[in-house]
Amino acid sequence: MTEAEAKPRRLRGHKATATCCIASRDRPGFVATSGEDGCVCWFDLRSKDVQLVTDVGNGPVTSLCFKSGNEDIIYVSSGKEVKSFDVHMPASWRPLESYNYNKEEINQIVCNPKSSFLACADDGGDVKIIDIRQHCLYKTLRAGHSSICSSVQFIPWKPWEVISGGLDSKLVMWDFSKGRPNKIVNFGLPENNGNSGQCYNPAFVHAIAIPDADMLDKTKKICVVAKGDGVVDVINIESELNISRSKSTTKPLKGSQSTSKVNIRDAEMEILDHSGGKRLHLDYSVGGHTAAASCVAFSMFGERGKYLISGGNDKLVKVWDCSRFQGVQTSINNDLLIKNINLNKKVNWLCTTPTESENLVVCDTSKVVKVYSIS
Repeated sequence: MTEAEAKPRRLRGHKATATCCIASRDRPGFVATSGEDGCVCWFDLRSKDVQLVTDVGNGPVTSLCFKSGNEDIIYVSSGKEVKSFDVHMPASWRPLESYNYNKEEINQIVCNPKSSFLACADDGGDVKIIDIRQHCLYKTLRAGHSSICSSVQFIPWKPWEVISGGLDSKLVMWDFSKGRPNKIVNFGLPENNGNSGQCYNPAFVHAIAIPDADMLDKTKKICVVAKGDGVVDVINIESELNISRSKSTTKPLKGSQSTSKVNIRDAEMEILDHSGGKRLHLDYSVGGHTAAASCVAFSMFGERGKYLISGGNDKLVKVWDCSRFQGVQTSINNDLLIKNINLNKKVNWLCTTPTESENLVVCDTSKVVKVYSIS
């Protein structure tokens, strides 16, 4: 485990705290950031200064995403509204479309891999699924969360499924074509809390990450959850769903237990039921966060999906090696964590770029965006 010593590059353009960042896959080095100043800043890392600062609304911009397969289109959420823009016409910056289906403030927006749907998670606990081809509301996913829905992601290998996380400590796997949950994981329950003694904060779900389809040879079909108790949970999606299906068809024997725990020197892995499902808890015992984990992302650089990168309120960014997650017998030398990056502020959001250097972009609680190089 090594400490990052190089000073980050600083991207200046926002007049208030930077809230979100996204990096282009098609145009390496092209980064868009949003802030509480209601602006979107455009950076080309090959040049020194901000390329353009565009004011998109009166309130803070909470989330950004490119249209999958067509990065000429960007979606921007502010308040209860989502707008889409053409990145080639930033001067006029007139929205192509505007969607006002959410009744509460939107926390995250994400486009599905086929560029047909947009998911919007809001403070009311709802997830709105918008049909961006027909420009209409497709489905409202409600009653899965009893508090703020903070994060949402589509599952690339399951075209009609989406996963949401909330400040009710729940992770909900949805079939959005039917509008109902397939599985609910409650991290607030003792059996779902990897190490309840880690810190006093509840296990709120702050962010989730799911690998792209072309990362699966490195990551397998997992979901990574950044939680308020500082733990980053790695969950096998297929195993979780198989467990739900087996429970719905088989009644457990009286007195039997559905879960058991196996303690390992450097990690706690939970073996679920007879289906072989596993959860890996990246907590302080393996060098994890000591305060709330706020964001998480897979690496787009080098071997795509090789690394998992998490940020937290402990002012740290941690780089984990996904190739070492496989199997219960992980390492005995705490080598899941390969790098720590120390910041001066809490981490709001981070993303990775497909470039060899300057491949990690971090928004902390300041107005200056930092760029690091992960080798």
